[in-house]
Amino acid sequence: MTISAAGPGKGGGLLDRPTIEKTTPGRESEFDLRKSRKTAPPYRVLLHNDNFNKREYVVQVLIKVIPGMTLDIAVNVMQEAHINGMAVAIICAQADAEEYCTQLRGNGLLSSIEPASSGGC
Repeated sequence: MTISAAGPGKGGGLLDRPTIEKTTPGRESEFDLRKSRKTAPPYRVLLHNDNFNKREYVVQVLIKVIPGMTLDIAVNVMQEAHINGMAVAIICAQADAEEYCTQLRGNGLLSSIEPASSGGC
């Protein structure tokens, strides 16, 4: 890098333009990334009814564990599980679904996951 100045205390210094290397992924890796995003199926996190936990506690755990879960949605999910035996808490990526299921179980709730494309509506 070359630096020259017109004199002490005066501006006008000149710097060489830095060399910037551009790195771009190959077409195959871009395609693979898009393909994996499209083929990764969403999963349902299911909440199962149990005879152990109070309804208020179930609502509190849902709000704590599931991101974006509001009080109204948590009450609806809890009610559906209570009446029908099971309810969908959230549909998300498999890794997230596994984590939410583990957290729900860790808080004493009955939970499982399944691919969103299987059965149902």
